[in-house]
Amino acid sequence: MHLVGTCVLCFSLLMASPLVSANVSKSFKDCSHFFYMQSPPAGIKGTNLRRVCQKYADNLRYATLYDSSHHLPLYSAYIFKKSDGKRRMDTPWMYEPQLVSDDDSGNMRALPLTEDTPPLIEDSQAVLEDYTDAVEYRRGPLNPDLHQSEPDDKSSTYTLTNVVPLLTNLLDASWNPYLDIIRRRLNNFCHGKSFIVTGVTLSGGTLQRDNRDRLGIPKYLWLAYCCPKFDRNSPYEVRFMFPSYGGYALNEQTDHSVVEVPLKTLESFLKSHTDNDLNIFYKGCVSENTFKKKRDLTSVSV
Repeated sequence: MHLVGTCVLCFSLLMASPLVSANVSKSFKDCSHFFYMQSPPAGIKGTNLRRVCQKYADNLRYATLYDSSHHLPLYSAYIFKKSDGKRRMDTPWMYEPQLVSDDDSGNMRALPLTEDTPPLIEDSQAVLEDYTDAVEYRRGPLNPDLHQSEPDDKSSTYTLTNVVPLLTNLLDASWNPYLDIIRRRLNNFCHGKSFIVTGVTLSGGTLQRDNRDRLGIPKYLWLAYCCPKFDRNSPYEVRFMFPSYGGYALNEQTDHSVVEVPLKTLESFLKSHTDNDLNIFYKGCVSENTFKKKRDLTSVSV
């Protein structure tokens, strides 16, 4: 009885001290600016999908589509700016209280530092204990801190509503190096904002804890970027990768390589492996130069 009382008290104290705010609703209205042309990816099907506007230190940071049935995000969408590639090592893992209760004020908070996470939290989302015995898997962020430029933006990525279970070998040998390649490519050749969406497809497998299915295991991890304004004098080997490009990797022991492909090829690949007819970016991501050319032609015709 004493342990239960202590656990409830810890939970109450945590609910009273906000670290991060987030909005959970049926739309991304409050954080649509994280999507190219304010248009979220279209064609994703599923039940118990929650749209989370992640907010840290009173500022919106990115958007996440969360699958409450499988306790993992299907994608996170964020804006990439110039990034130094450094990581935050001092940020505690956080959870999303609005997935616990629709009536919550919306402040995301650090997970309780107790032996047992309050049931209200773990019934609605992943918790740290879910990864304790998952020897082959690590928490893999969809919006990674190395793609963020400001300290608070980096810190905001440390929430379990932004991570999925990925094989350690995939993260270390392939995916993290690929993320750094994307970082350097956009740093060097993208002028202004880049819009990035990183997501997963489900394998049907699950991570279990205490003989209960807890987390869906991704089969494929994918990423797509849209850079509307880019350097048209970039080297030939990267010029064709603008304004948009993507990549995917298999989250299995057999092959950890990342395959880079054009956006349309990525969408077709994901369609062939899911029931979704996915369109990641509005009109496939159009360069700003195309828009300017159309406006110039309109002016001439007038």
